[in-house]
Amino acid sequence: MLSLVKCYYAEIIGALVCLSLGFLSGYSVKISDLSWYAALNKPSFAVPNWVFAPVWTVLYISIGIALGRMCKDKNNKGRLFFLFFTQLIFNLLWSPLFFYYQRIDLALYDIILLWLTLLVLIGSSRRASGIGWLLLPYFFWVSFAAVLNASIVYLNPS
Repeated sequence: MLSLVKCYYAEIIGALVCLSLGFLSGYSVKISDLSWYAALNKPSFAVPNWVFAPVWTVLYISIGIALGRMCKDKNNKGRLFFLFFTQLIFNLLWSPLFFYYQRIDLALYDIILLWLTLLVLIGSSRRASGIGWLLLPYFFWVSFAAVLNASIVYLNPS
């Protein structure tokens, strides 16, 4: 068991860091008044609120494993780290923008930048220890979330 932990130490630390940061970002949802969100017009494909916590837990673990693999890759260039941390900043800003500040318009701009940065990161990490594959579910979820955010902006023009 200890040798397994040693072997995957970077991935475990990466997952713990990403889970912790995601929890802190999500905390803005818990401290915000969600009655305004309940009153928003939402598209028919909006998922129930309870779905987000388990999905993001799995995604942050996957994102953290990708970070751990980036740290272990001796051929890794600084560009991947720059892209990784840029997308992570956009990711962590989205919840406070959307829920705490109730700026669904700024959250939409943020998630578009997140989506673009993630696309470039995945494209740039094609040869780097399966990092791109680890980030694909995250990319698909962010794609869905961007469409959902755009739909909410469209349905709530004020």
